[in-house]
Amino acid sequence: MKNITKAIIASAALLGSASGAFAQATANASASATIITPISITKTIDMNFGNVAVSASTSGNVVLSTSSSRTTSGAGGVTLPSTTGTVSAAEFTVSGQASFTYAITLPSSVTLSDGSGNSMTVSSFVSNPSSTGTLSSSGSQTLDVGATLAVAAAQTPGTYTNSTGVQVTVNYN
Repeated sequence: MKNITKAIIASAALLGSASGAFAQATANASASATIITPISITKTIDMNFGNVAVSASTSGNVVLSTSSSRTTSGAGGVTLPSTTGTVSAAEFTVSGQASFTYAITLPSSVTLSDGSGNSMTVSSFVSNPSSTGTLSSSGSQTLDVGATLAVAAAQTPGTYTNSTGVQVTVNYN
């Protein structure tokens, strides 16, 4: 009887250790990464509101659309003469990974100065495409930017420019 009990205990111990060995398993997964083309933006055309005539007593605004057309708004203190000068929305080329989407960040405002202490503010920036763009199958897209120019009553005549530019930022979504 002792031998049978010893055999049963030995068999149970052997089975217990065998089931412990089957409780662990190992598998391997591969690791990979895909490096995509960096996104970039290049200015192709500068923003220009063209020639603007001002009132001596009333301020006004010039609204430049993304398609380079102008209108006036506000209290009627500006007019757009028939000799328009150069009128153009800013134009950029965005390049990167084909068919990827990207977010567009426009400035809140920029200041134009005539170099003699006189200034005007450009704000209310808009873009086409609007807040998000999609790169074409060739990996590029044109981005047009318009804005609104605030002109003071009796604004001093001259050429007003912005030394820091109109900064537009793009990032992959």
